[in-house]
Amino acid sequence: MADDKREQSSSPFIAMFEGFRKELDEHHDRRERIIKASRDITASSKKIIFTLQRVRTVGQPVPAFVTKNNTQYWETIEKQYASIAADLQGLNAYRYSHNITGGNQEFMEALTFQHYLETQSLISYDDSKARIAKMSGEAGDILLTPDDYVLGICDMTGELMRFSVTSMATNGSLPSSKQTAPNKRVKQDANQDEAGDRMDIDDQPPSVEETQKPRTVLDDLREIRLQLEMFNAPGGSNFARDLETKKMPVMRECVDKVEKALYGLTVRGSERPKGWMPDMSSGGRAEVESY
Repeated sequence: MADDKREQSSSPFIAMFEGFRKELDEHHDRRERIIKASRDITASSKKIIFTLQRVRTVGQPVPAFVTKNNTQYWETIEKQYASIAADLQGLNAYRYSHNITGGNQEFMEALTFQHYLETQSLISYDDSKARIAKMSGEAGDILLTPDDYVLGICDMTGELMRFSVTSMATNGSLPSSKQTAPNKRVKQDANQDEAGDRMDIDDQPPSVEETQKPRTVLDDLREIRLQLEMFNAPGGSNFARDLETKKMPVMRECVDKVEKALYGLTVRGSERPKGWMPDMSSGGRAEVESY
């Protein structure tokens, strides 16, 4: 028996398999760290979004109470990114990309939502990468893929839908900024020979309301939908599957809900007689369908 143990211990394959075991243990430990950090980033991002839904204006800095309440969650996200930055360097950034993608998308949803509320514009991909790189610490930058950026924006449209419907139910109007949208009236050519094809409205100058119409959240949602529908994802990829089968249908539905809510608010408002007052039992809020 002693001779058998000596032969087993002297086998050249023992050291090789011990090396394999060490690599597998490191892989599983690294994977678990990334998954846990991704879940914590997701949870903190959701809490940030919940607080941002208490905002009722766009194009202005978020209120102080929102910034104060969300500071702890931003710090948690930064701490989690810094803790796994060393695990997501080199080839590992792609090897474990599917383990961190959930946290990245939720973080992008929160970051894009706050940036929109403050500036009424989308944060760029480069600025988003720089934000994550800043939180990665000295271990190296964590990669934010274009896939996570686009999918995060798709999810953000759902938050804009909730924000719009809540604002209409609370304030009775669709949120808009002081910025004006360009006049998109299409006029016919003045040299047309057939006078019957011309309309009287084409001869009238645009009104002040048309030239200085504020840009609403619905205008931005429609623009986001237009740009995403023109986007061609690589065929056969997981990104294309998630975008076409999951994100895009939900995004279109969110835009439709805001359109229907605004339609109901506008039609009901125009049908009400002059001097109409809401029923006190309804709390004085506008009648808007909730989602």
